[in-house]
Amino acid sequence: MRCRIEHRIPGRIRLGFPGRIPLQDAVALESYFLEKPTIHRCVVYERIGSIAIWYQSEAMTEKELVDLVLQLTSQELEEYRPVPEAALALRSGKLVEGVLWRTGVHLATRYLLPSPLRLAWTLFRAAGFMRAAVSSLANRRLDVPVLDAAAVLSCLLKNDYTAASSAMFLVNMAEFLEDQTRRYSEQALIASLLDLPERVGLIDAEGEERAALCTEIREGDTVVVRTGAALPVDGEVVRGQAWVNQSTLTGESAAVMREVGDDVFAGTAIEEGELYVRVKAAPEHTRLRSVVALVQQSEALKATSQERMERLANGIVPYNLLYAGLVFAFTRSLEKMSAALMVDYSCALKLTGSIAALSACAEAARYGIQVKGSRVFEAIAQADTIVFDKTGTLTNAAPEVAAVVPFEGWEEVEVVRLAACLEEHFPHPVARAVVAYAAKRGIDHRERHAEVEYIVAHGIVSTLDCQRTIIGSGHFVFDDEGIPCDQAVLETLYAGNPGSSPLFLAVDGRLVGTILIRDPLRGEVAEALDDLRKVGFSHVVMLTGDNFRTAQLVAEEAGIKEFKADLLPEDKHAFIKALREQGARVVMVGDGVNDSPALSCADVGIAMGEGAAIAREVADVTLLGNSLRDIVALRRLSVGFMKRMEGSYRGSIALNTALLLSGTAGLLAPSTSSLVHNSATVALSVNGMRRYLPDPAKPA
Repeated sequence: MRCRIEHRIPGRIRLGFPGRIPLQDAVALESYFLEKPTIHRCVVYERIGSIAIWYQSEAMTEKELVDLVLQLTSQELEEYRPVPEAALALRSGKLVEGVLWRTGVHLATRYLLPSPLRLAWTLFRAAGFMRAAVSSLANRRLDVPVLDAAAVLSCLLKNDYTAASSAMFLVNMAEFLEDQTRRYSEQALIASLLDLPERVGLIDAEGEERAALCTEIREGDTVVVRTGAALPVDGEVVRGQAWVNQSTLTGESAAVMREVGDDVFAGTAIEEGELYVRVKAAPEHTRLRSVVALVQQSEALKATSQERMERLANGIVPYNLLYAGLVFAFTRSLEKMSAALMVDYSCALKLTGSIAALSACAEAARYGIQVKGSRVFEAIAQADTIVFDKTGTLTNAAPEVAAVVPFEGWEEVEVVRLAACLEEHFPHPVARAVVAYAAKRGIDHRERHAEVEYIVAHGIVSTLDCQRTIIGSGHFVFDDEGIPCDQAVLETLYAGNPGSSPLFLAVDGRLVGTILIRDPLRGEVAEALDDLRKVGFSHVVMLTGDNFRTAQLVAEEAGIKEFKADLLPEDKHAFIKALREQGARVVMVGDGVNDSPALSCADVGIAMGEGAAIAREVADVTLLGNSLRDIVALRRLSVGFMKRMEGSYRGSIALNTALLLSGTAGLLAPSTSSLVHNSATVALSVNGMRRYLPDPAKPA
């Protein structure tokens, strides 16, 4: 890679390259150099083809740094180029610089160039508009490029090169502002998602599993991922098999089986099973790709109101052209025809709707709410029923062990040791509570069992010293597995621990212990539910797989009148389906693997950020802050979004109709019509960027 030294001081050097640096290469260069331990800052200036590098002069000489640049090959740089275009949103938009540059070039060519050169420049720029129009016509499309080219051509035909130049400048400026607004919105969304820490089970050199941050993972490492968890890396399966949900990559909701030798990808989630995966690529690269895929997916999930505006925008262009043709046919005035062509509905309708949607997604991200598309805002605004799972949703995501009751001569320590040994493999709040309790008591629980099997909404099955070992709910242990237990003992257990949820442990067909889990209500529940009713949720329901007594106590404390207990995942799904068939518009809030069917069935599924990855995968919304108050903010934002969309629709139609009639009546010159039209479009777009809600970082 050829370069020259433009400026140097100790610890900083600026290098120049021949020509401009493409934006993708600029991002790749910054990523490449910042990965070096001796370089702590790097800034690429694409337009002037320059790069500034701050380095540790005591650890690297200037010659070594320059050699590093000279030896960089295009193949090496390719590894650091950003994946899909939206990843470029991570780079600052440079809005002011872009506006000033375009304005300066326009004014300089208009007032400083001699007339022959100014004419040549105008014709050169107009050729670009004509090529775009020809391409559209060749593909049998009457769209905005055709309309823009017709407007420019009409100005040229009447020798009004100033009007043609101004029209092209305003169209290009509007497109630039649209692009920058999209980048800003995508940047806010991507940054909020990349801030989330992730952990994974890492297999160390001794073959032992330990919890590790994704930032610790390196290519060639082996990680283990189980039911309900997301794959944080790209890799190859070296052991195990599992059903994997790949909808973030393929769009298909049906899970696929992955076995030894198969490739798996970051951002996908395991619905059932266990995989040991050898890492093929750095986690930061694969994670960025999955986040970018989410942002691109959000563009595809548009609200009905936004789709209506875009359909109207696409369909109205032929009528614009027809109207301009009729104006010329009746008036024989190129001036009036130009005025008709200078105004189009399409630009304003598409731009304002798109920007309002992206701004809403970005604002939701600032509140810690991850939203998959503007369709969600429309559904939230129209919903009248909200259904909550109990554990980890209405109750704390970090429940605690209240008591341990051993049976059959077992010691309490042994009950906790074996329970923690089984539960440590699964991302469920109850499992985390057991493992945390063992750690608090200083109880070592190194594995002594065979492979574990997680049965959704029931429990865990394994083998200990050739004996079948199970842990789970009473329904699973007593009804499904047929483990005998004295009912009087259970009644005494429930009576002595009101509000606690029992977890039963059985070995070789005998109940050996019970762990009672205290599941305290979230502190904000009562206030949040009251606010949800005030903003329009008239029907509030709680669903849980827990026993009736515990469910009743939680419902009473939360102020929920309707609840259902002892439910399996299919029961929750059936309940949501029945509500929708009755005409209700349903929002479902959950956090676990067993909530996934209900989340996918509801009009809007909302997952808690600390919940299972598969729940976040199938949900439309994830509450990254794990606060139910955020649902209230989301409802208010959604209502504001719908009002803004309707206001943008009405404003665009009314304003452009007035301009169209004024121009063809001769009240406005074509250049004035173009100026007012494009200025109004930009103004409506800026209006769409306004906040929907107060700044979450400031008091209301």
